[in-house]
Amino acid sequence: MALSHKAKRRWSLVILLVLLPVYIVVASSIITWLGRPPIFVELLVYLVLGVLWALPFKNVFKGVGQRDPDDDGA
Repeated sequence: MALSHKAKRRWSLVILLVLLPVYIVVASSIITWLGRPPIFVELLVYLVLGVLWALPFKNVFKGVGQRDPDDDGA
């Protein structure tokens, strides 16, 4: 089921304003709980996690910055 442009915009805001901060806190808590690895390993883990969070939401973010294709040009 495809999301409408308006729904994509709303979901992208929810993802960026609610889910992303939660993901950041959980990721940093897990790294801290496991013990601080060397700085390069920690940097690599954060870089990988920084890319991985967006992959499931690729379709939601695609085209959000464009004009609504259903808009009649008004």
